[in-house]
Amino acid sequence: MSTLKTLVLVILAISILVFIIFFGRIPALRHTPIGFINRLIVARIPHAILALDKRLTRGRLSSSLRRFGSYIVNDRHPTIVIFFLLLLSVSEYMYLPAAWPDLSPFHRIAGSISACLPYIFLYLAAAGDPGYITHANHAEHMKLYPYDFSIYLPGHECRTCRFLKPARSKHCSICKKCVSKMDHHCIFINKCVGYGNQHWFLLLLFTTAFLATYGAVLGFSIMTTKMKDRYPLWSAWPPSDLEWSQYLIIWSYGLQHSVGLGATTLLTAMLAPMVWGLLGYSLFLVYCGTTTNETGKWADWKFEMDDGYAFKRRMSPHRQKFTAIEPAFTRWPVETEQILTRSEDGRPPPEDAPLPGEGSWQRVWTLKDVVNMYDLGFMDNLRDVFIQDCHFDKGKGLPSMGRPRRHKSPKASL
Repeated sequence: MSTLKTLVLVILAISILVFIIFFGRIPALRHTPIGFINRLIVARIPHAILALDKRLTRGRLSSSLRRFGSYIVNDRHPTIVIFFLLLLSVSEYMYLPAAWPDLSPFHRIAGSISACLPYIFLYLAAAGDPGYITHANHAEHMKLYPYDFSIYLPGHECRTCRFLKPARSKHCSICKKCVSKMDHHCIFINKCVGYGNQHWFLLLLFTTAFLATYGAVLGFSIMTTKMKDRYPLWSAWPPSDLEWSQYLIIWSYGLQHSVGLGATTLLTAMLAPMVWGLLGYSLFLVYCGTTTNETGKWADWKFEMDDGYAFKRRMSPHRQKFTAIEPAFTRWPVETEQILTRSEDGRPPPEDAPLPGEGSWQRVWTLKDVVNMYDLGFMDNLRDVFIQDCHFDKGKGLPSMGRPRRHKSPKASL
């Protein structure tokens, strides 16, 4: 019984700690208890330790730790990639020798394929080009997406890379490069997730989530069979004539029969929902036609709208483009329908203000009143992710799948 409790508590503690540290900073969890604990672990406790060191050693230890922390946080290094590979390989080393004799030929083949796929997609996501923008390919990336005049405006230059920022791009302070369709910098692949590798990243999440689920179900099935061999009346759900203490004692026997198999099964059962959750969130962003970076930008606009400082007006689809700062044509099937701007005093900009667009300014109170031009519908959004340089059918604002565009409002981070 003590073995079961120890394994469950240790694995549960490790799983929760890993999830909080690695995912507590994503926008959806920022204002939750998970985000608070993340800030406590990552920022507040280290700050308190540094303050104590300043009193005791006059900051000498702090200086060394700061240099090390700067390297860990602000530079690319394979630490987390190695941790991820060890987590996969060590778990499989503990799991497969114990489970293999009890697997059918089908599960041996399916399990072997499932175990290999995360390594393949991890390599493709980590080794591939996420969409780094250079002076040599800058013109190509400028033609991928038009500016929406809301969160992306033409004419802005990256002060580090020294060229105009293409629409949907962002400079990564860790990679030290601009990335096309920047989503986020992922420590698990030691690289940004962007236009060039987002599809590999999604496949990495899917295969990892599937492997964890498959391993957990298979592991519980094997342990259940072994426990029923010794206790014929036992079942996965506690029988009515079996007390909980007896039920847990039998589970403890199942874990002790093969500690490696039992521990890995519990670990995968606890980690699988987290990976599925991250995959679901990533697919939700694809459904909305946005990225993690863009949800943060829309969150800033939401604050302006709540204060009544955001205004919009119509943008002519036949406007003359200023080709010195924006491409004359892109592969995207639609152009922006609006320009969004903010005012300092809560009043609409003057009609003769040197801003593009036509007609009168309208105050915007909610994101529902704004159109996200990068959302073509889920299927076309998927095509944009999985088919590099995909060209859509143009004409009358219809996406390539032949269905009328259904406007969805932008999504802001929570």
